[in-house]
Amino acid sequence: MKRLPKTCGIVLVMLVAVGEARAELRVGAAVVDATPVQLPVLINGGMLSRTADQIRTPIHARAIVADDGNERVGIVVVDSCMMPRALLDEAKELASQRTKIRPERILIAATHSHSAPSSMACLGTDADPAYVPYLREKLAEALASAEANLQPARAGWAVTNAEAFTALRRWIRRPDRVADDPLGNPTVRANMHAGRNWDDVTGESGPEDPDLSLIAFQTKEGRPLAVLANFSMHYFGDQAISADYFGLFCERFAQRCAAPQDSDPLPLVVAMSHGCSGDIWRRDYKNAEPTREESLTIDQYAEALADLAFRAYETIVYQDSADLAMAEARLPLKYRVPDKQRLEWAQRIVEAMGDRLPKDTTEIYAREQIYLHQWQSTTVVVQAIRIGDMAIATTPTETYALTGLKVKLQSPLPKTMVLDLANGGDGYIPPPEQHLLGGYNTWPARSAGLEFQAEPKIAEAALALLEKVANRPRREYQQSRGAACQAILKARPAAYWRLDEFAGPRAVDSSGNNRDAIYEPGVVFFLEGPRSDLFCNDGETNRTAHFAGGRLETRIGDLGDAYSVSIWCWNGMPADARETAGWMFSRGRDHALAPHGDHLGVGGTAAEPGKLVFLHGDETTGATSVAGRTGIDRWTWNHVVFVRDGRQVRVYLNGNPQPEIETETAAEFPPGFNCLYFGGRGDHRDNWEGRLDEVAVFPRALSPDEIAALSNFRR
Repeated sequence: MKRLPKTCGIVLVMLVAVGEARAELRVGAAVVDATPVQLPVLINGGMLSRTADQIRTPIHARAIVADDGNERVGIVVVDSCMMPRALLDEAKELASQRTKIRPERILIAATHSHSAPSSMACLGTDADPAYVPYLREKLAEALASAEANLQPARAGWAVTNAEAFTALRRWIRRPDRVADDPLGNPTVRANMHAGRNWDDVTGESGPEDPDLSLIAFQTKEGRPLAVLANFSMHYFGDQAISADYFGLFCERFAQRCAAPQDSDPLPLVVAMSHGCSGDIWRRDYKNAEPTREESLTIDQYAEALADLAFRAYETIVYQDSADLAMAEARLPLKYRVPDKQRLEWAQRIVEAMGDRLPKDTTEIYAREQIYLHQWQSTTVVVQAIRIGDMAIATTPTETYALTGLKVKLQSPLPKTMVLDLANGGDGYIPPPEQHLLGGYNTWPARSAGLEFQAEPKIAEAALALLEKVANRPRREYQQSRGAACQAILKARPAAYWRLDEFAGPRAVDSSGNNRDAIYEPGVVFFLEGPRSDLFCNDGETNRTAHFAGGRLETRIGDLGDAYSVSIWCWNGMPADARETAGWMFSRGRDHALAPHGDHLGVGGTAAEPGKLVFLHGDETTGATSVAGRTGIDRWTWNHVVFVRDGRQVRVYLNGNPQPEIETETAAEFPPGFNCLYFGGRGDHRDNWEGRLDEVAVFPRALSPDEIAALSNFRR
């Protein structure tokens, strides 16, 4: 065979490379009816087993297939509560036999409808034996049909704020209102919908994610082909059998995009995927009464959400070319298996049940311990897809909104959506700090059984895959510094903690003095802080931590007897709930009070309820607190400046030049009294229940002008 000259080979390689770089994006989409044909059918999403025999709305599998000449990927969004990895692996293999899509290039996600046929056994409900093989076939059919519709396309992105349609449903209970779990233990410091009774709670346990994101595809001529929507709202709640609001949104949105009839009969395919919303629902318990959006029926909710999404859709600027990349990881994870005592307890209950299904939560969670003991460990699937400059990341779990924000804010591609319950149904994965607060999302079961570190492991895997498909490093998240932040830095603090971390245990010192502080267990992260318009820039939300029994601890060795502390505080405890509503700041020794400590808090029944209180020393030795003059409303942000100048102590509130507290006390701070605690006192009594933010310590007594400069941003 005659060899080509070496230069010809180079030219051919270059031509191939150019051809690949200019490969045309093609997209196909299809909707397949997956409504059960054998009724009644089991429905999961509740504690106990139930069936349904009426079709309220159809069940669908909506598929999108994209190809750039080098890579072909398939995405399916299914009206289902959740689907097990084994079923989805089988469906991917079946689809790969009928298409040119490799199994590891297929993403299948559930919408999390609680009124759809059961394809996965969980809690008190088994998988429906007739529906599972039927669904498997429909998943493969949807992908094959979408692939058959491939045609030249272009892609675009939009995102809009839909905060009126979603809210945090998991609230932290008061320390004196802890409830029992189904295993009989008082572990429930936080739970779903606890915010319905304001007297029981101190605040939300995490942030919400208000973004409604869209990846849209259209033909080269501009005819709509497909839209993948993503929103963090758990589910609306509908009568079975139903696709819940997810299916209704898809119908309403497609109606708004209806194009004039032409020679191409293929309809627009709209798929609404489930964003990270394990701790999210539509009712905002911060409001005493439901808002207008919260009072809508499910049909009205879907209509209003589709209207909002369509307005964003109309702003999309499409990319004429968008190459593809996809990566997958399979992570081994352990289950939180029962110890010997819990296993014996569970075995006794399950043996007494015989062959029947559980009839209450005790029996449900006893049976779940048996499953976890038998299984011990599992493997979960995490994926990332890049479409041009847009990205999709997945988790196989009911993922908290915080986790989705972690991934999106650090993704190397700012246009990133996160689909949960994708490629498996591995239950809730609370961030590790949330396990300490307990509640339904943490009770060990198939619905929440993965190891304590599952959340950071899965989030890290998603970010690593995004880096791989983007071929660039993740972004480093750092909150922007608005005018109020700059004012604190200008005052030259010894340490300044913005408390804007995604997780503990380290709180970063923003002063440049490298005096990081340490969060104790009992703190949750990334909630909304004060004055986002002044502490951040460009509409960014100011973030902070919520203290639920834990403290922030640090040490400043050269503090002396002249120092100041600036704190923004948000008290979550009723003023009449205990002797002191909460101590926000303490200087002293750990696990004890002593005659030389400084302590600042909000009073309760032992002093002036709801007013600032200062205590120097130890109550057991006769020290008494001094109260301020102004009441502080619960669940409001207030700015407090504590100033010690030798024996003189002054405390200022919300920019008032007249001190709330002005007193003289001893000023001796012997060795060991350079430890500072925020969110609690040295003896851990009546620790702060609520949020603290923008904490700054100054190694001097601030002047009136300096205090005015810091407090100017309160108004």
